[in-house]
Amino acid sequence: MKKQYQSNIFVVGSSNTDMVVKTKHLPRSGETVIGGSFFMNPGGKGANQAVAAARLGGKVKLICKTGNDFFGNMSRLSFEEEGIDTSFVLSDYQNPSGVALIMVDDKGENCIAVASGSNANLLPLDMAPVVGLIKNTDIVLMQLEIPLTTVKFLSAVACYIGATVILNPAPAMPLFPNIFKDFHILTPNETEAEMLSGVKIVDEASAEKAARVIAEMGVQYVIITLGAKGALVFDRAEGKAEIIAAPQVVAVDTTAAGDVFNGALAVAIAQKQSIAEAARFACKAAAISVTRQGAQSSAPYRKEVDSF
Repeated sequence: MKKQYQSNIFVVGSSNTDMVVKTKHLPRSGETVIGGSFFMNPGGKGANQAVAAARLGGKVKLICKTGNDFFGNMSRLSFEEEGIDTSFVLSDYQNPSGVALIMVDDKGENCIAVASGSNANLLPLDMAPVVGLIKNTDIVLMQLEIPLTTVKFLSAVACYIGATVILNPAPAMPLFPNIFKDFHILTPNETEAEMLSGVKIVDEASAEKAARVIAEMGVQYVIITLGAKGALVFDRAEGKAEIIAAPQVVAVDTTAAGDVFNGALAVAIAQKQSIAEAARFACKAAAISVTRQGAQSSAPYRKEVDSF
């Protein structure tokens, strides 16, 4: 029996099927690269983070929308095998399931194109059955592969009720100015932090400056993920930043590293770890994930992180 650290983690977001081609290098514009291997995996930021949290000991409810098709049916079965509550995995009879086309080079770098499909149809109206359950929820974890209106609606409800709201603002896009006050923790990568803050990140000092700008918009904690360098954690109340170093590993595929980081962070926060301890735990989980191929398939289990 998997040990549970959390009464409820709600992950609200996308579910995709990832179609991955492994190539020697990423093609330039107009270039065709021959000889890559192909594999297909379940993905999508919401689903990836739900799987990561479940494998690390969280009790997870996933709220997402899939097409009424083969990919959607396979995704639901996959979630159930991971021990995720699929009561709120909704079927869309008008749009197909989301699909992501991913290319990964021999250094582990990637580029991704997404056809959102049913993910773009996860609307505030779909949240009605969820609202009544949030009062028993400690963590609500969201991303931006679903409509921003849905994120805004649910974050406002969760914040009002008293749940801790974590937003992974990916993929990068502008946000409503009045939305930041509803997030307790924001977890951008460098590109996303630059877009939100207007600060070009070139070193630790500029990363801290970007985090300060974002925090001043109303966020309690800003955690900027820095890839192999780890993460910068900024506490608005304390007014100071801390760099959490990442374990050094040889990267094979970085596709879902950010998603694993966020799923792990949610579990650690729910376990009442401090923000720095939670970020350290998340860095370890993400480091393990980049040594493996795939998105959800790369997420580590709790015993792996504890012994890493």
